[in-house]
Amino acid sequence: MRDEAAFPTAFPPSGGEASRGAQTHAVGWALHPKRRRQKAQPLGDCRPSAPGDGVLAGDALGAALPPGLCVLPGPGAATGHQALLEEAEAAERSARLARARGALVHREPEGEGLLNLNGPKWFQHRRLITPVSHINILKSYIEVVVHSVNIMLGKWEKICGTQNTVVEVSKHISSMSLDVLMKCIFSMETNCQINRTHHHYVTVMSEVSKIIFNRLYNVLLHYDVIFKFTPESHRLLELNKILHQYTDQIIRERKTERKQGNTQKKYQDFLDVVLSAQDENGNNFSDTDLRSEVNTFMVAGQDTVGGRISWLLYHLAQNPEHQERCREEIRGILGNGSSLTWDQLREMSYTTMCIKEALRLMPTAFSTARELSKPITFPDGRSIPAGITVVLRIWCLHHNPAVWENPKVFDPLRFSPENCNQRHSHSFLPFSAGPTNCIGQQFAMMELKVAIALILLCFQLTPDPTRPLSVVPQIILQPKSGVHLYLKKIS
Repeated sequence: MRDEAAFPTAFPPSGGEASRGAQTHAVGWALHPKRRRQKAQPLGDCRPSAPGDGVLAGDALGAALPPGLCVLPGPGAATGHQALLEEAEAAERSARLARARGALVHREPEGEGLLNLNGPKWFQHRRLITPVSHINILKSYIEVVVHSVNIMLGKWEKICGTQNTVVEVSKHISSMSLDVLMKCIFSMETNCQINRTHHHYVTVMSEVSKIIFNRLYNVLLHYDVIFKFTPESHRLLELNKILHQYTDQIIRERKTERKQGNTQKKYQDFLDVVLSAQDENGNNFSDTDLRSEVNTFMVAGQDTVGGRISWLLYHLAQNPEHQERCREEIRGILGNGSSLTWDQLREMSYTTMCIKEALRLMPTAFSTARELSKPITFPDGRSIPAGITVVLRIWCLHHNPAVWENPKVFDPLRFSPENCNQRHSHSFLPFSAGPTNCIGQQFAMMELKVAIALILLCFQLTPDPTRPLSVVPQIILQPKSGVHLYLKKIS
């Protein structure tokens, strides 16, 4: 086993300049991977402006580095500086953290997905799968998203009637988003919005996500030699077998349909795209690679977009003036919402600003990382050696008062063109940046816009003051007890 420090779930005070009292929390340490017993030296600190705020106030590495940069030893997994994000050859994902996050597909070394691949093979897979984010593919998914959102709205209408009714919206949105994902990846009608336990694949995926989360945030379980002896490891093997069998069956059936010429469909799903990539690059893209990419997209996509929709609704409920301005814009573009096109989505400028502000306040992931495969030198002359993991705390970056004035305030105008031009391009990283940015970001933005447009045309949102919101960090940032809002049907 490689001699390296474990990836922490939090950054505790650890002596030196960073240990200046209860309000100071070390952001990172600089320690060579082979010197594990040496006392770690903090490189920066996260100083809350008030207890519990978690707002990054400074960076001990110097002004040349953007606020939020922290460095950890060993193969963790991320970056904070623009150069680290853009120069892929100098920044690779950590093998160990990627194993934890990609546990679903890492069990078979010959089959790995974008979530846990590194180096040339990652770039090869990324290039082959990039067509899934092509604008013409995304346009065809709009109708799919509209149909799934309307199913959810129908459920809300039955719950609320004409009354102002409290609804825990996040569980409904999660099922809706999962419905969209199953249709866009497999063209599968699962009925999961009506009965989430109806489809076996859905329930298995949910259990797999919980195991991956528990492993990700338990330092000892990052090591395969420890994890393989746990009950969770044995259960994950069983679940992997079920998922692989299910995915293999769908792939076989789809291949048979393609051979028989049965390709007349309303839209190309993700499986169609990767099968086409395999047809063109058979020697470099095996059936196991194909299955791994399909399962990877399910793992990466589950609850990510749905969670952002829930947070956006929460912020709009808390800020009725912005909610109403979005509704007016949407009505002006869509009318009654009977039809919705890609060009109409692009016209929703203020709604887009609200989406981005919600992503700033509540990013999907609270940190990301890269392991340096070669040394990198910053503009002030300081350098970081190869083998060090650079971790960017996205939550701290997005709440940094040096970058964002009044960072706790919901202010969509931060993302007006004139304000965006005054900020560093990497001060806002909801989908990471550089070559390893999120391949599904355009899909996510499309689903967010469609969902929020249809919801605001149908319902007025107000907060439930008796149910304050609290956040729990899981694979993504989640509401601890759901998102409870008053919904009133707009006549």
